[in-house]
Amino acid sequence: MAILAGYMVPHPPMIVPDVGRGSEKQIEETTAAYERVADEIAALQPETIVITSPHSVMYADYFHISPGRGALGSFAEFMAPQAAFSEDYDEELVSEICRLAESEHLPAGTMGEKDPRLDHGTMVPLWFIRKKYKGGKIVRIGLSGQPLIDHYRLGMLIKEASEKLGRRTVFVASGDLSHKLQDYGPYGFAEEGPVYDERIMDVMGRAAFGELFEFDSSFCDRAAECGHRSFVIMAGAFDGVDVRAEKLAHQDVTGVGYGICTFYPKQADQETAEPVLREDRRFLDRWMEKLRAGMSAKREAEDEYVKLARAAVEACVTGRYFNPTAAALAEDDLVPPLEELPDEMTKKQAGTFVSIHEHGELRGCMGTIGPTRSSVADEIAGNAATAALRDPRFPKITPEELEWLEISVDVLGEPEPISSIDELDVKRYGVIVTSGGKRGLLLPDLDGIDTPEQQVEIAKKKANIYAFEECHLERFEVIRHG
Repeated sequence: MAILAGYMVPHPPMIVPDVGRGSEKQIEETTAAYERVADEIAALQPETIVITSPHSVMYADYFHISPGRGALGSFAEFMAPQAAFSEDYDEELVSEICRLAESEHLPAGTMGEKDPRLDHGTMVPLWFIRKKYKGGKIVRIGLSGQPLIDHYRLGMLIKEASEKLGRRTVFVASGDLSHKLQDYGPYGFAEEGPVYDERIMDVMGRAAFGELFEFDSSFCDRAAECGHRSFVIMAGAFDGVDVRAEKLAHQDVTGVGYGICTFYPKQADQETAEPVLREDRRFLDRWMEKLRAGMSAKREAEDEYVKLARAAVEACVTGRYFNPTAAALAEDDLVPPLEELPDEMTKKQAGTFVSIHEHGELRGCMGTIGPTRSSVADEIAGNAATAALRDPRFPKITPEELEWLEISVDVLGEPEPISSIDELDVKRYGVIVTSGGKRGLLLPDLDGIDTPEQQVEIAKKKANIYAFEECHLERFEVIRHG
């Protein structure tokens, strides 16, 4: 049995009358749409309700699926302990999802539970559903810092697991939209906020799930959305299926966007309930084809600096060795051929940073403030290998990831002391902050860094320099390759 239906819903605690105490009247349109969703779920009588929540346990590199027989929860932290829940988990479906994730090398499972209590991203949908339908167990899944394509893959596995077990399953993707829609809202206003809401409601209203991959992560961060990855997991559960979508409501009166849409698979055969399958709705396959074409074009445009860094990454990840300052690198299928390296790479010294991204997310970044090796080329090769294998924030890069890596190289100029933060320009200069033996660096022109104050604060944090400690500043320029 395929997924019976999917629902994109918000989770404002205030929508629960015991919490809102009258303030929920501001979003009556959202409430009415939510009531309709609950009615539709009750009519379907699912055996399992899968709920993805941004407020469940979340890890940067792992999808947490709530373990055990069940969980309790209430709105006590919102001063409404009387609004309480006791839910049973579908342990068999959880086990099958975990088994499939392991076989597909997708980092998902039941390890690392921090708090077994139900979160409000799960309870708000359940508050509406349980008024109309008491049956069915739940599966609760948190989001992750993994790329969007992995969220989509998880949805595909949820669908596969449901089909294998013959589960009548509905999917509830819990998530608010932008939190920065109004100046008077709790998070203020950002110009990206209304743009995100309009765009996501258009995409979901058309069930144009392939367009979900096109939302840039920095844009989503500036919009302060919380549900995008939840919606992507649900989209994966409908991969290859023709879907009938309906937009029920969108409100932003509180400064936070609340959107509700419903999704039903179109049926080729009403008697067997078999869905209509379409190759043009295999959005992950289409997106990966597009990425491969883009990566190929980017590789062809790389200069010697980036090609050298890539060669070093591929060599160390696959266990190969090469000499970066040789006249030419070995011409084989693991190390791309390079022309003779220019003198500026082999006869000059400088600090360098190598940054590695995968599917738009940082995958490794390491570097040196000043020269530590005999040449820029050696510096690049060494830092590339370190970024790939020894960045403490990430696991080692694997051979399977190599084709998806985007690499950039920054060659640092000589640092110069400055007497004031006013002498910084986040687009032009990087900053070095020093206090005693502690030293922190931040490169220029980074996404999300808009002011010198932000730049200095982050550099201090990287060096564990506290606000009360005296420090001095240096600035530097970089030549960025890639």
